[in-house]
Amino acid sequence: MTIGCPECGALAHTSTLAGRMLARCRICHYPLERASGRSVAAALACSLTTFVLLLPGNLSPLMTVHLLGGERSAVLASGIVLMWRERFELLAVLLGLAGIVLPLVRFSALSVVLAAVLLRWRPRWLGACYRWTIWLDAWAMPDVFLLGCFVGYSRVTQDLTGSIDAGGYCFVAAAFMSMATRATLDRRTVWRAIAPEREVAPGQRVLSCSACDLIAPVEHEGRACPRCGLKLRKRKPDAIARAAALSVAAFVLAFPANLYPMTTSLQLGRPVTHRIIDGVTELFKAGLWPLGILIVCTSIAIPFAKLFGMAWFIVSTLRRSTRHLRTKTFVYRLIDELGRWSNVDVFTIAAFAPLIQFGGLASSRPDAGATAFALVVFLTMAASRAFDPRLMWDAAQRRRA
Repeated sequence: MTIGCPECGALAHTSTLAGRMLARCRICHYPLERASGRSVAAALACSLTTFVLLLPGNLSPLMTVHLLGGERSAVLASGIVLMWRERFELLAVLLGLAGIVLPLVRFSALSVVLAAVLLRWRPRWLGACYRWTIWLDAWAMPDVFLLGCFVGYSRVTQDLTGSIDAGGYCFVAAAFMSMATRATLDRRTVWRAIAPEREVAPGQRVLSCSACDLIAPVEHEGRACPRCGLKLRKRKPDAIARAAALSVAAFVLAFPANLYPMTTSLQLGRPVTHRIIDGVTELFKAGLWPLGILIVCTSIAIPFAKLFGMAWFIVSTLRRSTRHLRTKTFVYRLIDELGRWSNVDVFTIAAFAPLIQFGGLASSRPDAGATAFALVVFLTMAASRAFDPRLMWDAAQRRRA
């Protein structure tokens, strides 16, 4: 049986992968299969637990702060509602989807898929449903929201007395279980349970599905993948053009995201604005330098590294460069994986802004930089997903030919 590497397009025989703790592509070293610590049953337990914990985590109060006899509590959606009321509708929609809606959709659907695999139930929609749960893995961000809540809580409790409520503990547990789900999910075993891989005849021209890596004759291009339902393509259509357009849009927005304030706070009747760098400075002054370093990495270093990385991939593909192909493939994988963590800063705003609502005494609201920054993160994520790393290897092969 044979599968196609999703990052360089090379074919790999599953017989050479069986029994290995970590099997990598012989060309680009992409991790094709991991056996160590992976289990369908364990992933189902973690996924179902995550979904169950997300319900009280979303509905019960997360945190409470106290100021001069008054107190404010917030549920997970409080910051999203505040953004909507302050006329930041786009920011509210983006964070509401990534932090609340999509996690519930993903873990409920993933639990159904894994249960069906264990029960040997194979409905026709199973492959498509599993494909969507994998696609949602990057866009459902309870773990990123948790880190944002932690940073927001640390900032608030520098000046106010605060406590974590029942919903907060449930959300912490749900976020950790979501990470455990990712760590224990054996994607290859699930795909094989839905439909096995195929043999490739000697000399047969084939293509591989970009979602499930199933091999199909090249003549089947344009048809639906028999395993996951995605339309079969040799390569992602217009990958370079779409990735370039999204990257340029993100680059343009990166300047207002860093120059405009992320929040505006009212302190004893005096408005105070905070840019990303201002928040970092406050964390360092408060002695929270690990969090300050974290914000520098997630909010400044990673977004710009993603933009420069995407420019490197696109230019090298257009130039048909044959240099550093494995390095570029690894960097692409890193960018695609780490991109979601740049949302920590905007999730921090969603966590602490609703807690600081004490009228003219103290209040906080999002500002223009927050929307620009969120768009930079989502656009760079979309750019990396639109790009097809196999094009870099194709271009190099055409130049050698």
